[in-house]
Amino acid sequence: MLGLQALSRRTRVACRLADYRKSAPFSTYTSDAEGSNTLFNTKPAGTFDGTIVETGTPGTADFRMHFKNSFGKVISPWHDIRLQTAEYGILNAVIEIPKMTFPKMEVATKEENNPIAQDIKKGKVRNYHGPIFWNYGMLPQTWEDPKTINPETKCAGDNDPLDVVEIGSVALPMGAVVPVKPLGVLAMIDDGELDWKIIAISMSDPLAGELHDLEQLEAKHPEVISGIREWFRWYKTPDGKPLNAFGFDEKCLPRAKANEVISHCFDAWRELRFGNVEGNAGLWTQNVTSWTDGL
Repeated sequence: MLGLQALSRRTRVACRLADYRKSAPFSTYTSDAEGSNTLFNTKPAGTFDGTIVETGTPGTADFRMHFKNSFGKVISPWHDIRLQTAEYGILNAVIEIPKMTFPKMEVATKEENNPIAQDIKKGKVRNYHGPIFWNYGMLPQTWEDPKTINPETKCAGDNDPLDVVEIGSVALPMGAVVPVKPLGVLAMIDDGELDWKIIAISMSDPLAGELHDLEQLEAKHPEVISGIREWFRWYKTPDGKPLNAFGFDEKCLPRAKANEVISHCFDAWRELRFGNVEGNAGLWTQNVTSWTDGL
């Protein structure tokens, strides 16, 4: 009888918890009585459920796109949005430049909370000379360390988050946080710096269920990789700069190599974020001591 009573109490508690979760705010984090952030799985881990706020005028040097968490606190899209989603092998990408657009937008790595801003060159906002044909952005919680020499290319990192080229059919809005599947990676060499380009596809794209690695991509759409390579090879030449080069005999490397690069750059970012990197060239990182700081 006592066992049945205990079971009944556990059942009632479970039902009350289920009812609470149904009525709770739709947020990855919820504040407990002490005000700390406690993981609360109303949404899958790694899902961004905050908002974005624009200030300034688009197309000008004062434009900024700021990110806020579900409590309205300004956060960094580089440091505070998770790289990993709840699904193994699927990562978050922050879209900076929608496909078929011209403005060269990027996360401002040296500004507080790293808003998205338009790149400035010689005092003027920078635009591509032709539209980019894919959605372009970065993988949060990654960093290409400029003090680490890649043994295969003999080049150091470019001091930025990892770039991601999303090849789906839909133009994704600036500031969108999109779960993507890595398919491969190109090792672009830009002014002697290693600038990896992760090739990925949005999980909401119709082709996401068919493409799992570089092999399927090249079999179904062999023009995609060559198109990306040539676009990045030539895009700076109208400004009088030389062609960009590529490591590994210009080959796109498979998903396993992309995951290796991502893992390495995540480890480098973690050292940066936890304040273990000296002389970080003015990057804004808001050094933390635990994973929930800044959230």
